[in-house]
Amino acid sequence: MAREGSKHGKGGRSVHSSTTSSPSTSAPSFPVHTFCGAMMEENMLDAEDIFTLWDPVGSSSAKMRPLFCGSRTEARRFLRAVDNLQRAMKFFAEDSSISGTAAIIRCQNLMQAAMRRLRREFHQILSAKRDTLDSESVSHNSSYSSLSDLENEDVSSPTESVGDLQRASDLRLIADSMISSGYGKECVDIYRLVRRSVVEEGLYKLGFDKSTPSQVQRRDWDLLENRIWNWVAASKVAVRVLFSGERVLCAQIFSSSSVRETVYAEIAAEAATRFFGFPELVVSKAKFSPEKIFRLLDIYETILDLLPDIESLFSYQSTSAVRSQVVASLLKVGEVVRFLFDELESSIQKEHSKEVISGGGLHPLARYVANYISLLADYSSTLEDVFAEHPVEMPAESLLEAGTFMSAPPSPSSRGGEGPLSTVSLRIGWLIFVLLCKLDTKAEHYGEPALGYLFLANNLHYIVSKVRRCKLSDLLGDDWMATHAARARRYGANYERLAWNDVLGAIPADLAAISEMDADEVALQMRRFNDSFAAACRRQASWVVTDRRMAEELKLSIAGKVISAYRPFYVRCRGEGSSGGAVRFAPEDLANYISDLFCAGTGSSVSSGSGSSKDASSRRCSKTV
Repeated sequence: MAREGSKHGKGGRSVHSSTTSSPSTSAPSFPVHTFCGAMMEENMLDAEDIFTLWDPVGSSSAKMRPLFCGSRTEARRFLRAVDNLQRAMKFFAEDSSISGTAAIIRCQNLMQAAMRRLRREFHQILSAKRDTLDSESVSHNSSYSSLSDLENEDVSSPTESVGDLQRASDLRLIADSMISSGYGKECVDIYRLVRRSVVEEGLYKLGFDKSTPSQVQRRDWDLLENRIWNWVAASKVAVRVLFSGERVLCAQIFSSSSVRETVYAEIAAEAATRFFGFPELVVSKAKFSPEKIFRLLDIYETILDLLPDIESLFSYQSTSAVRSQVVASLLKVGEVVRFLFDELESSIQKEHSKEVISGGGLHPLARYVANYISLLADYSSTLEDVFAEHPVEMPAESLLEAGTFMSAPPSPSSRGGEGPLSTVSLRIGWLIFVLLCKLDTKAEHYGEPALGYLFLANNLHYIVSKVRRCKLSDLLGDDWMATHAARARRYGANYERLAWNDVLGAIPADLAAISEMDADEVALQMRRFNDSFAAACRRQASWVVTDRRMAEELKLSIAGKVISAYRPFYVRCRGEGSSGGAVRFAPEDLANYISDLFCAGTGSSVSSGSGSSKDASSRRCSKTV
């Protein structure tokens, strides 16, 4: 079967070509006893010609040219030669003669040369396609204006996620060829080396880097919060693009092999375990105060949202460590959230400052807690999951008995047909109850009971307004708001009664009795009213009502009571010539002074001048009795 020439002419081909892949420089003569034997020898010689041409060790031109390019004609011919060589090796393996052994050795050398080329092609294609999931594309995916933009992106399509169909097909064909030839380990090693670095680089570009427990402990809150924000923002891209893309790519390339599960686990499991271990590391090593609960809820909400995707992506037994880590992080974050909830209640109860708020205005504690719980309401569905297996421990009858949380058992009609209050509603309602109890204690520190009631009215009205303007209204219901709004009005009514009773008491209740008084008695009664009204205005000069509408309602109510009672008395006194000099305020003056109430900082003062409405109006903020 000697053949001459280097061309594939019809009459023969060279079997003396030199290659480093073969230990011999000339082909031995193999006895051909059957037609199959002749075909197998032909396969071996065809493979030798093709592999020699593309062996990167023996050919300088082969180092420069890619095998898988253009129409892929040469690539198909190369892979067909590998398949034929495998069949030849199986055939010669059954021949125990010396010639059969020599043929096997020669086939093995040729196969090594083929695998060298395929390893090179596999690595080149994988490296060239890093742009699918490398830093640039990850930055693109993380630069969407909102996460909903990412959800609208089709990341499930293999060709869109991991490269064009042709490249993925090339990688699959090479992998199939190497695995079937007994070089699966070499193929997997190359794939793992390249793709693992892609995953690491992708997570790094998303803002996630490796942190040790000591590093977390040393970070101040601003830096740690920024890391948490980065993790939350990166999670959806990491799960639905990075890890999902790797699983799709792995399934494509190793579609005909059982190794794809192991390969995916070796590429993604370690990085994913470390990524999803970050929340547990943070809550285990960092110190949290109640106001930091919101970042933890962001983490919990993110994990909860991605949990179905994670369970699907890491469903293999070999990736069970990832699922376990996700559950561990979720449980640990939930535990700290519940702890911080309790810490907030404890901090409210432990607030023992006796300092009073000037003018009966908003207490910082009321403002802090009201804003805190209004933000918590945005996480109501997340909190329901956090407290799903941790029901409210305080007995419901204690809430009803206190008369502050609810006036009646919850009804479907009061909450849009939702029925009884949820665990989160009860917990938030209990926090408000604890706050109101503390504010009751704060009100006792005011020397004047009227100012204490004004303080309670201000703070409760602020809380109700906060509830009404956010999702808390849905959580607590209409009954809750109506009950507490009515309580705030009662506080305002108590303020009116205590602050203005002396003024109303200075006005004779029986107008018929006034007609029987002599002029001196009428003048004395008028002076008593003047002093009482002036004292009330001076005393309340620095008192405040923080809500404008509530302030106007209180002033209208006060003016209605005082002026309606004063007007007949004023007319009677003006009719008495001898007692008319005792009149200092016309009804219009009273209206002006009352309208200037609750202006913190301006402190409306009462004039000592005549009763003229015009004169009183011009002097009421400049002189003091």
